[in-house]
Amino acid sequence: MSRLAGLAGLDNRAGRRRRNRMAIVSGAACCLGLVGFTLIPANPADQSPAPDQRAEIAQRAEADAASRGMARESATPVTESPAPSSSPSPTAEPTPSATATAKPKPKPKPITPVAGLDKAQMDNATTIVRTGQKMDVPRQALVIAVATAMQESNLYNYASGVLPESQNYPHQAIGWDHDSVGLFQQRPSTGWGAVSDLMKPEYATRQFLTALLEVPGWQDLPLTVAAQTVQVSAFGWLYAQHEWRATEVVNAVLS
Repeated sequence: MSRLAGLAGLDNRAGRRRRNRMAIVSGAACCLGLVGFTLIPANPADQSPAPDQRAEIAQRAEADAASRGMARESATPVTESPAPSSSPSPTAEPTPSATATAKPKPKPKPITPVAGLDKAQMDNATTIVRTGQKMDVPRQALVIAVATAMQESNLYNYASGVLPESQNYPHQAIGWDHDSVGLFQQRPSTGWGAVSDLMKPEYATRQFLTALLEVPGWQDLPLTVAAQTVQVSAFGWLYAQHEWRATEVVNAVLS
């Protein structure tokens, strides 16, 4: 009885081995993705698969792996170029550049007074010459302008005692020759300009030089005649006496 039970136990263990091997083969087939598979009978206990069986398993697994590879490749979506984004691309920040330091304008070189002038007179004469330079007038016109101002105002900026308004503007002296004002003693009442303008040396100089350039052939006229044609003074012959000093002043400013 015990012998029969032992034989039965051996049969049971052999059966379990066959079922386990079948489960292993089935699991391998499932993992390899076989759509359908042929169940390979389990070998008897303690026996390895025959060579032809191993070759068949390897061949099927290799074929199936290759087919999955082709399937993955064909299923890979075609990558398209990304559509341009509607949001603006970030702008690169400009590299900070060194801030240019604004150089202060050089101060005009002080002109040493010449021809017996004091500083106030020389400053006014310099203004006349610089204004004429900006107007691009010939050098001779500068000499005539300086000589005329020497005679009219002794190169001081005059206000008028007859015209109190003129005293509201910067001035260096007060005269009483009608409403004559400024370096050239120009009269507002005769059309030379507004009082506020004629009290400015630059404006008064421009007015004189503009009138001088309108005199026909002024370059060929004696200085006193050219100046008198513009000024219409009661003492027109006096301008000539200042020519040499005016020339010295112009040379000093332009040097």
